[in-house]
Amino acid sequence: MAEVSVFRPGDVSYLRIAAPDQVLSAHYYRAVFSWQTDAGGGRFQDASGHIIGHFMSELPVAGEAGVVPYVYVQDIDATLGRVEGAGGQVTVQPYPEGELWVAMTRDPAGNAIGVWQRGPRHEPPHA
Repeated sequence: MAEVSVFRPGDVSYLRIAAPDQVLSAHYYRAVFSWQTDAGGGRFQDASGHIIGHFMSELPVAGEAGVVPYVYVQDIDATLGRVEGAGGQVTVQPYPEGELWVAMTRDPAGNAIGVWQRGPRHEPPHA
């Protein structure tokens, strides 16, 4: 297996995420996206190992006004089902873009985070 590296020329590999409550933000990204975080909640690594970064209490929350990252997931509905329980909010329900499904969320700090999946959705049956 090839070693995963953050040292890839031209790729995004480091993020600073505004997080007034670093512990809450760390919990959110662990619960929703399976990111790894340190015990104090300051540092993180995404689930792929390709992106590292820090939750920064001194950064202002930009919401949709700044760069909005989109996290690729295998099951958009299952991911969105974890958002509110982890302290976030689903702001735009899944909508199709070609063969993709896209949704928008806010993390506990108010950062806008897109979520997207390729292929058919596995929606739960309607009651």
